[in-house]
Amino acid sequence: MAMTTFPAGQSGPRLPELLAPAGNAEKLITAVHYGADAVYLGGKAFSLRARAANFDEDGLRWAVAYAHERGVKVYVTVNIFAHNRDLEHLEPYLLLLRHIGIDGCIVGDPGILATARRLVPELSLHLSTQANVTNTASARFWAEQGVRRLNLARELGLAEIRAIRAATPIELEVFVHGALCISYSGRCLLSQYLTGRNANQGDCAHPCRYAYAVVEEKRPGQYFPVEEDQHGTYIFNSRDLCLLDRLPLLIDAGVDAVKIEGRMKSAGYVGAVVRLYRLALDWIREQLFSGQSPVSLVLPEAFHKELSKIGTRGRTENFFAASPSSGDMLYDRMRFEQRFVPVGIIRAATPFLIETRHAIAVGDRVEYLGRTIEPETATVSAIRLEDGTPAQRANPGRRVLLQTEPPLATIEPHALLRKQIESA
Repeated sequence: MAMTTFPAGQSGPRLPELLAPAGNAEKLITAVHYGADAVYLGGKAFSLRARAANFDEDGLRWAVAYAHERGVKVYVTVNIFAHNRDLEHLEPYLLLLRHIGIDGCIVGDPGILATARRLVPELSLHLSTQANVTNTASARFWAEQGVRRLNLARELGLAEIRAIRAATPIELEVFVHGALCISYSGRCLLSQYLTGRNANQGDCAHPCRYAYAVVEEKRPGQYFPVEEDQHGTYIFNSRDLCLLDRLPLLIDAGVDAVKIEGRMKSAGYVGAVVRLYRLALDWIREQLFSGQSPVSLVLPEAFHKELSKIGTRGRTENFFAASPSSGDMLYDRMRFEQRFVPVGIIRAATPFLIETRHAIAVGDRVEYLGRTIEPETATVSAIRLEDGTPAQRANPGRRVLLQTEPPLATIEPHALLRKQIESA
């Protein structure tokens, strides 16, 4: 199941754009390597992921140049809910984004949108999911305001997405994978109240992932679990969104872009998820090209096997088919134990050089995440430091030369290696 290509002049059925998170340069490179059609990222200001590494002015210039050289679009988040103090530097920033040549600007605040339309009318404007578009009238309204694309609210089901598609020609974008906020369309005040960090200004402390217990006011220090668990309960902790199996239906519904959450996630996570969705979309395209109907398609088991190796908090389809229930929450822990971890990012193929992300040792069984859904597996037979010194083990953050048995058939820079870890 390799990534599908078609002869010149035969583009095949239209697929939605695969939009990937790029929290820093490494994640951008990884997303591009694994087939993202577009990436979204933030500058040092006006972004709802203030604690991601993000990109300064030189970084933004580099990101656009790097992506465009490889046929990938770049959308920049300008999606805080602005106070007056935030507007002082907005206009120079929007002019900079236009000058750099970004492909779109993601906004959620009507004031920022109006400023952008006046100052940089040629910039394509994409409406953030935090604007919570949940109906056709709202979709038409934003289209009239000059918005080109709507990132629809995550509270929508398939029937509602179809109805909005039928009502307006505006581009529609849907989140298909990643973390879910417990608050409506991500408009959360928990972080502000509990930690002083304002989520709507990009500084969320993620208190929905904390463990909670009940304290009676006359018994300070005496904690009563909400459920029978000595650690308390994660009462706000949603499972992660996963609409992998629903891609054929989203394509049939006419969605223009499918979006992966994760600017704060690791490069290993971003690469594995983008790779999975790229291969799934290309497999779907191949089936559609042969004449099959999208509503009849069922992804092969190999995709589910791969999905099971990309662990976080379990999976939910959220509102896609019905309203979520307690089964879509993860009450007893922050996240599930991870069975597979990225051990390295390949920096060179000859010699085989990796930068480690997890400890790796001689004898480890590793999986190479290549261009087919089934990873190539091999055993590490030798490790050497860059100066040639032999080693039995390398800790995270090292650059080391590897030999495997059997030798990996295809090695590409920027690809990922992972391994299975023993249960704790």
